[in-house]
Amino acid sequence: MSDIKPEYKEAAKKIESALYEVKKIIVGQDYILERVLVGLLAGGHILLEGPPGLAKTLILKTFADVLDLHFQRVQFTPDLLPSDLIGTQIYNQKTNDFETILGPVFANLILADEINRAPSKVQSALLEAMQEKQITIAKKSHKIEEPFIVLATQNPIEAEGTYQLPEAQIDRFMFKLIISYPSAKEEIAIITRFCTEELPKIKKIITKSELLEFQRLVEKVYVDPSIVNFIADLISATRTPMDYKLENVSQFISFGASPRASLNLTQAGKALALINGRDYIKMEDIEKLIFDVLRHRVTLSYEGIMAKENVGSILTAILNTIKPKKIIHSR
Repeated sequence: MSDIKPEYKEAAKKIESALYEVKKIIVGQDYILERVLVGLLAGGHILLEGPPGLAKTLILKTFADVLDLHFQRVQFTPDLLPSDLIGTQIYNQKTNDFETILGPVFANLILADEINRAPSKVQSALLEAMQEKQITIAKKSHKIEEPFIVLATQNPIEAEGTYQLPEAQIDRFMFKLIISYPSAKEEIAIITRFCTEELPKIKKIITKSELLEFQRLVEKVYVDPSIVNFIADLISATRTPMDYKLENVSQFISFGASPRASLNLTQAGKALALINGRDYIKMEDIEKLIFDVLRHRVTLSYEGIMAKENVGSILTAILNTIKPKKIIHSR
C-alpha cells in the first residue's frame, strides 16, 4: 500500500479535535458518538433506540455546534401533520398570492424525537426528505441543503400510542444504535459536570464546507475487492442462508437485508477509515459496523420469534460461517 494521502491524515486530526470538543459536554457514550460521526461523514441517517433521559438531544445539538450546522428538533406526536414537518403554503393578502413557508425539516441535522409516535402521512413526508433530500409542497419540489442527516429516536419502553415504522423507512436508516444507561462512574461524572461545575464552552472545529469536503474524501476511500466480496456474501447469506450451509438459522429468518445494506456497510466502513486517518478500508472497519447496519434489516420469522431468537445471534452464526479473508492492501 502506498503512503496514505496527507489530506486524509489532516482530516483525521480535525475530526479527532471535533470529537474531543463534543466529549467536553457528553460523558461516556463513546460508541454512540463514533457512530454518529460515521453517519455524518457517510451521509447516513441513524435510528437510535433507548430510554428517555440519555442525552440523545444533547449529543446531536453538541455535534451541530461543533460542526457549525443548523440543528432542528421535531417532537413526533400522534397529532403531528405533514405540514408541521415540511412546511405549507399560506395566502398573503398584501401580495394577493400564496407563499411557501418551509418547515423544520430544512436543516442540516434533524432530531426526529420518538419517530414511531407519528402517523403514516408524516412518515411518508419524512421518507421523501430522507431518500430524495427534497420535499414537495403544492406540486413544487424544494431541495434540502447538504449536509442533511436525520437522527430518529425510539423509546423501547412504551408501545401505547405508537405506530409501526414501515419497512421501507426503516431500511433508509444506515444504523440502528442501542443506547444504554451510563455506568455508576459515568453517572458521578454527569452529576459533577452538570450540577457542581460550570459547563465548558465548546468551539466550532469543523465548518460546513469542511464537512462536505470530508464527505467527498470518504467517497474516494479505496475498497479492496476481497472486502467487497465479503460484504456481498454476508448480505446474501441473510437472504438465502441455505446457499451458505446455514441450515441452523434459515428457519428463523423471514426477510434478509436489502442491497441498500451492502451500500451502507461499505460507505460506513469508508467513513470509519477516514476517522482513523486512512484512505483505504480494513476488514476490521467492516466487522465493527456489521451489527449496527444489519440489526434492523433482518426480519425474524414466526419460528424465530417463538424460539426467542434475536437478530444478533443470527448474525453471529452467519459471521462464524462466512469468515473474512486476510487481505494485503494494494491498489
